[in-house]
Parts: sequence; C-alpha cells; structure tokens
Amino acid sequence: MARGRQNNNWVVMSSTSSPVEDFSSSFFLHNGDHPRLIFVSHHFHGPNYNTWSWAMLLAFIAKNKMGFIDDSIPQPATTNDLLYGAWNRCNSMVNSWILNLVAKEIVASLLYISTTTEIWNGLGEQFHQTNAPQIFQVIKALMALNQGALITLGRE
Repeated sequence: MARGRQNNNWVVMSSTSSPVEDFSSSFFLHNGDHPRLIFVSHHFHGPNYNTWSWAMLLAFIAKNKMGFIDDSIPQPATTNDLLYGAWNRCNSMVNSWILNLVAKEIVASLLYISTTTEIWNGLGEQFHQTNAPQIFQVIKALMALNQGALITLGRE
C-alpha cells in the first residue's frame, strides 16, 4: 500500500491499482491521448476566444481533465509526492493540447508558463470578451429604427 495526495485529501493506493491505470481518474491518459491531439474543429486566434474556449471546456470535461484547468487538481507541493509524476504528465499533456490549438503568434507568450491553470486563466484574462459591444450595436440599431419611424410619422 502507498499513500499520496489527490485533491488535497490523502488517498491510499494499492499496489495493483493506481490513478494512472484507473480510467475514471483524471490522471489516466488513454493510449490515443498524445500531444498533437486535436479535439476541437478550429484553432484559437484571438477574436474567437469565447467559442473556442467553450469547445475546449467541453473537450476537457469529456477527457476528465477539468481539474487541471480549474485547479481542483493542484500541483503537488513536492516532487516526492506519489502523485507528482502523474500530475506532471497530465498537466504537460493538457498544456500541449492547448498550445497546439492556439495561433503561433499567441503561443510564444504562453510557452514558458508551467501550469495549465495559469495558461487557461491568462488566455481568459487577455481575450475574454463580454457581450457589451454586441449589445451596444443592437441598441444603436434599435434607436436608429425608432428615429426613422418617428421621422416617417412626422411627415404624414
């Protein structure tokens, strides 16, 4: 039996089963998982952040890797932690999935960030757009329609 930390809780792992081998574990990497894996249909290039990030989140949920994005699976405190190797492999794999789906001009600024959470949050802080500009355009168009209707009514 071995002990390690997972999600800030101590877990006991038997010698026959480990999080790396348990397909329901976030530490499990399937044989088909590789750094160049493409699981969304479009690359991120800046203005498409909202749709790209949503598609990526769905893929991370399907791959059981959301814990690396939202930091619910934090980096182990020491390299002596039994889960450090598994965490490092999965974190690196998820990083490579993100970096391979980001435009080359943007990748350069992300290359030396070590954790997936930092990469994801950095992209969100830099590129997330609210709907405020679109709402403004809709209101502006409605105002133009209203003014046009008033002018037409005034001429009759």
